[in-house]
Amino acid sequence: MMKKQIKKYVFLFLIIFGNGYAQTKKHMDTSKTTEDRISLLMKEMTLEEKVGQMNQYNGFWDVTGPAPKGGSAELKYEHLRKGLVGSMLTVRGVKEVRAVQKIAVEETRLGIPLIIGFDVIHGYKTLSPIPLAEAASWDLEAIKKSAAIAATEASASGINWTFAPNVDVSNDARWGRVMEGAGEDPYLGSKIGYARVKGFQGETVADLAKVNTIAACAKHFAAYGFVEAGLEYNSVDISTSKLYNSVLPPFEATIQAGIRTFMNSFNTLNGIPATGNAFLQRDILKGKWKFDGFVISDYASIREMIAHGYAKDEADATAKAVIAGSDMDMESYLYVAKLVELVKEGKVKEALVNDAVRRILRVKFELGLFDDPYRYCDEKREEEVIGSKANNDGVLDMAKKSIVLLKNDKKLLPLKKSGQKIALIGALANDKNSPLGSWRIAADDNTAVSVLEGMQQYKDNQLTFEKGTDLLSQKATFLTETVFNTTDKSGFEAAKTTAKNADVVVMVLGEYGFQSGEARSRTDLNLPGVQQELLEEIYNVNPNIVLVLNNGRPLSIPWAAEHIPSIVEAWHLGTQTGNAVAQVLYGDYNPSGKLPMSFPRNVGQVPIYYNKYSTGRPIDSDKNVFWSHYMDVEKTPQFPFGFGLSYTTFDYKNLKINKTSFAKGEKIQVSVDVTNSGNYDGKEVVQLYINDPVASIVRPLKELKGFELISLKKGETKTVQFTLTEKELGFYDNEGQFLVESGQFNIMIGWNSNDGLTSKFELK
Repeated sequence: MMKKQIKKYVFLFLIIFGNGYAQTKKHMDTSKTTEDRISLLMKEMTLEEKVGQMNQYNGFWDVTGPAPKGGSAELKYEHLRKGLVGSMLTVRGVKEVRAVQKIAVEETRLGIPLIIGFDVIHGYKTLSPIPLAEAASWDLEAIKKSAAIAATEASASGINWTFAPNVDVSNDARWGRVMEGAGEDPYLGSKIGYARVKGFQGETVADLAKVNTIAACAKHFAAYGFVEAGLEYNSVDISTSKLYNSVLPPFEATIQAGIRTFMNSFNTLNGIPATGNAFLQRDILKGKWKFDGFVISDYASIREMIAHGYAKDEADATAKAVIAGSDMDMESYLYVAKLVELVKEGKVKEALVNDAVRRILRVKFELGLFDDPYRYCDEKREEEVIGSKANNDGVLDMAKKSIVLLKNDKKLLPLKKSGQKIALIGALANDKNSPLGSWRIAADDNTAVSVLEGMQQYKDNQLTFEKGTDLLSQKATFLTETVFNTTDKSGFEAAKTTAKNADVVVMVLGEYGFQSGEARSRTDLNLPGVQQELLEEIYNVNPNIVLVLNNGRPLSIPWAAEHIPSIVEAWHLGTQTGNAVAQVLYGDYNPSGKLPMSFPRNVGQVPIYYNKYSTGRPIDSDKNVFWSHYMDVEKTPQFPFGFGLSYTTFDYKNLKINKTSFAKGEKIQVSVDVTNSGNYDGKEVVQLYINDPVASIVRPLKELKGFELISLKKGETKTVQFTLTEKELGFYDNEGQFLVESGQFNIMIGWNSNDGLTSKFELK
């Protein structure tokens, strides 16, 4: 009797559990297509488990320690064990990632692996320059390699998904997050966004399954770079023309690069929060562009629709987000709490849930997580890859290419390698933390090479360092406001004495690393604290100053632009900052960077950008006051988009167009001769701009439509050729239709957005 009962219970166990387990294993058949495997898995998923895949939690406890007790941590832990979590963020390190993945894979009913996300914005442990600085290189291969280095380190630490690239176009330097993007131009931003995706993900979707790539995420969709007054999390109110022609092109470029995820934005657009905006997510992204990856909300942005006044409560916010196309909830806790009930009540169609889950599972399959959920958890690889010499060499190369020479009137640069007395002044010159920038969550504090350390390697000069002043009055952190010293000038006299006795003074001034980035909006773009006073007092005792700027956004430096003979824009350059700056200052690397954002004369000009529109009164034609201008300052920028000098000089001549009239559909060939007319080998970014002077919608005065980075030996001449097609000549109307209109086109090829050779042609 006992044996019969045992057999009966074993049989029932196999029926209830074993058969279900066998069914779920069908999705592990690698001979089937990914879509078939997804379908097989979804047949086995309950509604609750599907919703769980749409839920992302932040790291919430010491995952290698005991299970948490009490509070939200215990709730999240239980959700993880029940299969109600599809992704986690900020969990990093092989031991930690393996621990959470083990729970998801081995303790849940279906064993669906997690996708592990992290803000790998400009590097993981070994940091490249901030993205805005990288954009200043205009070197797409270098930018691609930089992203690949970041992916290599992040993947070695167990991470398989980054919330980058940021492809927000922005022309407002008050907004702190300009440091994350590629600047003010949609064409340059598109090219850089494309390069970064390829660097993170590899050349094809198949490359995602490699252990050294990670899934990329285009953000913030959309128009976040146009927040009013440059104020973080603020509203956006732009024209449809601006949306289609300036905001969306870089996002579409990431689609063409094969990007697998998108993140929506905190802002409203046309009165609707982006998280609940079906026009953006359903109509454009998943409809017109046929994007088949998934969309994640920004941090708690689903819940924030209540504060916006768009959703009345948590259930309403949940429904509106899902219906609009937000597939995964980052830290709002709402999908897992409300969505099942909404589906059962008929307020959200289960088909929308199925679509979201299919998209999420698709990316997990593409990453190879189902075939090997621990593929990113190799401790030996983690030890070998992170912080390697190859990675440090790579970010050093990127840092050098990101530096922009803004001024060199007295030819103080490059510095002599021997026989000079050099005074190095400024707290930032000896800072090993600030150069790491704002988004450096995984990097250890004080691991940057300081400018002082970099310059000390050139031992044949007499180098003396003086701080001059403390930049900060209290320690800066990622989560707190940066507080600057505005009163203590006790180090001024020592700095002045050192400067007075020097042949050249190198001053390192600017913003602290945590002064730009998310939630770091500013209304004052001048040098913070008492730095401007220090600069002027040093100038009074020795005007032979090389000003090295460390900053995450364009600054307003009118006094320096007028008085200081040499100015170097060195941004926040990451781990190898000091070595990069020193090699440029001493001439071992000839700077070739060009500004990706215009520098204003003062904050009253902001937003300021090169690709502006004409007005009805653009010039002082009648010699009176009634024209478009400021009464107190010129309306031009201090340094325009595309501007950057070199230790050598370049001459442009022989601008040619292969003919003067073209039919639609024909390719237009444009060429120019560029000669290195100076005394150094160097690189030049040759820039092509067009203007459509008469159109059905007013077009900008200039639009970047091509660029090429060339290397020239001294005395060498190269012919640079560009091809213009309808893609470059057309634009979007207010309905999102792409138009190519007949008429005259003006063209300029030059060395920045303001200066160059001009010509024109006719499009029939």
